[in-house]
Amino acid sequence: MALDQIQEEEEGMSFLDHLEALRFHLLRSVAAILVFTVIAFLAKSIVFGMIILGPSKVDFFTYRVLCDVAAWLNLPALCIQELPFTIQSRQMTGQFSMHMTSSFVVGFIAAFPYVFWEFWRFISPGLYDKEKNAARGAVFFVSFLFLLGAAFGYYVLAPLSINFLANYQLDPTILNEFDITSYVTTLVMLVLASAIMFQLPVVVYFLSMSGLVTSKMLKSYRKHSIVVILIISAIITPPDVISQLLISMPIMVLYEVGISIAKRLEKKRAIAEAEYQKNHPTED
Repeated sequence: MALDQIQEEEEGMSFLDHLEALRFHLLRSVAAILVFTVIAFLAKSIVFGMIILGPSKVDFFTYRVLCDVAAWLNLPALCIQELPFTIQSRQMTGQFSMHMTSSFVVGFIAAFPYVFWEFWRFISPGLYDKEKNAARGAVFFVSFLFLLGAAFGYYVLAPLSINFLANYQLDPTILNEFDITSYVTTLVMLVLASAIMFQLPVVVYFLSMSGLVTSKMLKSYRKHSIVVILIISAIITPPDVISQLLISMPIMVLYEVGISIAKRLEKKRAIAEAEYQKNHPTED
């Protein structure tokens, strides 16, 4: 059945019919996540050995890039040649549970574009044509920003945070022996938090489109937003300043992008209102 036919049928649904449609959208979304989770679980050597444990190894892509930059700028301090920590499993179920957790997270990230597409298929029939046109490309932009944020968390935020925490010592006699649960939890938190925070321009777009926020309002609260971003960054990242600043900087940039988006929407709205006034002059 074509997507247009599905949308036409969903437009005339009752409340119970909508619940039934939602159930099928959720089932398809869960099925997609499970499929990618199973694939990730079976590809243990790649998903866990190369992806999850990647930032714990000195030959990781980010560390190699930093060494190349260090050689180019003649700043050897930038080159990370050692990560002084070991990863251990101190619980009997530690490795298996982390294998399940990491497989699910990888499966969710891989399936996210399809999951959001299913979500959008459910809510889009309830939108007006004007709203559908305004939100055109939502699936692409939400998915793109989510994956971009996940990539930033994985390739920038996680390795630099892990390097900082691995090299931080209160005393040389204290060895860094991290539990596998702590390592995977920290990595997952950084990646998913970054992916979610990168949705800020989308949130600003829809709030601006609905008239709840304006570019003037966003500008007036710019200083307040910096404080809020720093506080949220401190909550979702490990307790170190490096991680907090690393995730705060792109979010501040995205906040400025949100202001530009709000300005553009206001300009379009003003043009549309001017055209309407021109074509429908007020009669005395």
